[in-house]
Amino acid sequence: MRLTRTFAAVVITVAASALAVGLSGCAASPAEAPTTPIGGDIVAPVTMSADDLQGGSVDLVVGQVLNITTGDLATDSYSGEVADTAVATFVEGTSGGSVETNPGVTAVGPGETEVTMTNEAGGIQPLTFTVVVTAK
Repeated sequence: MRLTRTFAAVVITVAASALAVGLSGCAASPAEAPTTPIGGDIVAPVTMSADDLQGGSVDLVVGQVLNITTGDLATDSYSGEVADTAVATFVEGTSGGSVETNPGVTAVGPGETEVTMTNEAGGIQPLTFTVVVTAK
């Protein structure tokens, strides 16, 4: 009787192992690594202070955004003008409520253009800089 119980335990163990191995073959195989990175072709923004832009040049790729910090001045106090809107566009900052956004420039097409920002607070000279946009 002892041999029968031992034999039964061995048979059950072997059967359970075979079942586990057999079922593991039915499991979905791991997915292959994606060919494009997570997030697709999103390009990180460039953040610069308004103080650092005067007379400078900023390199962007199409779709990239220049996020402009305004220091102690209100984010919605700046307006902007872009010489060639086929290259870049100006995005005004907002202030109020629970959300505040910085002004910025969005690169829309390859080329080079001048951006001029003015501040409604007055007494602040216009801020002029160049944006150079390249294709991705």
